[in-house]
Amino acid sequence: MDVIFTLHAKHKIKKRNLTEQEVIESIKNSDKTIKKHGKLYYQKNLGRGTIEIVCKAIENNIKVITVYWI
Repeated sequence: MDVIFTLHAKHKIKKRNLTEQEVIESIKNSDKTIKKHGKLYYQKNLGRGTIEIVCKAIENNIKVITVYWI
């Protein structure tokens, strides 16, 4: 599985003081995964807060659409 980041997601990751590696690890080891409206929502507590990562599965890849603190 490859993780692909949209330009929007890369911008939000930087703005929210996260790294792409933190996002990838959060997807692989999420605390909670929700599937709705054709998208996957991964939630992970990073110790300094909980993030939610909105993704879309495309073939064998995960496309990260956005990331935000919840």
